Formats: sequence, structure tokens, C-alpha cells
Amino acid sequence: MLAPLLFACGLVLASSSAVAMTIYKSTDANGVVSYSDRPSKGAQVFVFRDRMVERLERQVFLDVRKQKDADAVYVRNDLYAPVEVELSFLGLRNVSGAPDQPIRRVLPARSNLRLALLTAARPGQPLVYTTSLQYSLGDPAGAAQAYLYPFPWRGGPFRLSQGANGQYSHYGPKNRYAMDIAMPVGTPIIAARGGVVIKTENNQTGHGEDPSGNFVRVLHDDGTMGVYLHLKKGSVSVREGQRVVVGSPLALSGNTGNSSGPHLHFVVQRNTGLGLVSIPYQFNQPVGELPNFAVGKQ
Repeated sequence: MLAPLLFACGLVLASSSAVAMTIYKSTDANGVVSYSDRPSKGAQVFVFRDRMVERLERQVFLDVRKQKDADAVYVRNDLYAPVEVELSFLGLRNVSGAPDQPIRRVLPARSNLRLALLTAARPGQPLVYTTSLQYSLGDPAGAAQAYLYPFPWRGGPFRLSQGANGQYSHYGPKNRYAMDIAMPVGTPIIAARGGVVIKTENNQTGHGEDPSGNFVRVLHDDGTMGVYLHLKKGSVSVREGQRVVVGSPLALSGNTGNSSGPHLHFVVQRNTGLGLVSIPYQFNQPVGELPNFAVGKQ
């Protein structure tokens, strides 16, 4: 029972190298999927992308309030987490009050902040400009506190199928220190640290367009965030804005998104300045490792 699961995961163990390796995916006549670092007839390159698609445009957006000969430019944050934003004004005509440099601010959770008041240089004529808004979850001013994470699942024992700096997919800034734990679909996933649920996805089926699949993102009190990915469709049992504690049920493990087999991808991230990066963390007890099937070491 365990051997097919381990082989299906086909993931690479932790490596000190940050250089990506090319992995090939092939499917035999019986529909069995295998992975290797050596190409074979009919095999295709299996591509992991270092991105977590969390669409925020409906929750972080411009709110321009037009007045006579003036535009009050607000940025609204409907998330249950602070958001760092950078607002720039381009193509200015008949505009006074626009700063020369981009405006960078941290918006508190559930806030609406005025960042600029633009006025007409020639009253009675329209203001002409375009805006560029960039944003990232979290407050970069926070400092990560030391913490040993209990296992974010119930059951097992399960094993590490890819660790920090894994060549298979853990080589980009958002995932460098992530850990993949091979486990059967339907394993209970629980909070490894207390905090507020700030983003969830629950409707991904199979290997959809979102590489993260279904996920839960929890904001910890020190500003770091724990993210639980590739969850089973329809299994997420928490809502955005809900506070959880260690051991709170979150969802069931799955095999959704850009996943090569049933596993939990757990990563801790923080905002370091208009961008999320993964940071090192440790479990509070040892976790074993799988053989490195992808490079043929049994």
C-alpha cells in the first residue's frame, strides 16, 4: 500500500543546491505515471512554477473618489491581513499633487487609506493620468520569532518527499524552504501554528491552472504566514477571518494543482518588501525521508 504511494510521489529529497533539475514525466499503456531525470520516448518535461496564484485584485484595489477639479485616490484592503502597496502615477496631464516617486505604504487589515489628492492644474479641464498599483501580502516590518512547528497533519507516520532547496521544485524564492510530505488523499490537515486565516481556495479539481491547487493561508502573530497547499477539493473547513489555534482542523490533504502525487506542501513565508519569500523552519520532531526515486536511488 505504501510503496505505490511513495513511487507516485516521485519527488526529490532535500538538496543544498538551488539549481533546478529537468524532470521528465511519462505515462505507460496502463496509465501509470512515472518521473525521471532521463528522457524517454514520449516523455514530456514536467514544469513546476515558483508561483502561488492568489488573486487579490478583488480584495486590494484603487478607490478613486472624484470631486470638482480633484480626485481623491484611496487604496482599499478587504483582506484580514496587512498589505504592502506601491502606487505610481504615469502620463500626467493637467494634474497637480502627484508625487514624483512611487508611494509605498502598509495598509492595515480591512482598511481604506487615502494615498493622494490630485487637483486640476487648470480648473474646469479634466485630469488625465494612469495608475500602477503593486501589492504584497504582509507587513515587511515584522520580525520572525523562533518557533518549532508541530506536524500539520493527523495520522502517519509519513515521510518527507522533498525538502528545503529541493531541486525538483523548491528552488524559487517563494518555495525554497518548503517541505513536501507524502500522504494519502484525505489525511486530516491541522494548523501547525495559531493565527488568522487570510486566504483559502477550495474549488480546484485535479491539476488545474493554479499551481497551488486548493490551499489555506494563515497569518501568524509575528507576521509570518503558514501555507498548506494541494488540498482536496471541497475539504477546506475554515473561512477567511477565522482565528485558529494549534491543532485546529483546516482541510484534507489532496493532489490538486501542480502536484506530482498525493502530498502536503507546507511552507512558511513573510513579506520582505513587496514580495513574499519562504523562510527556514523546523518541525518539533524528526521526519523521515523517502528514497530519491527521481534520480534512480532506491
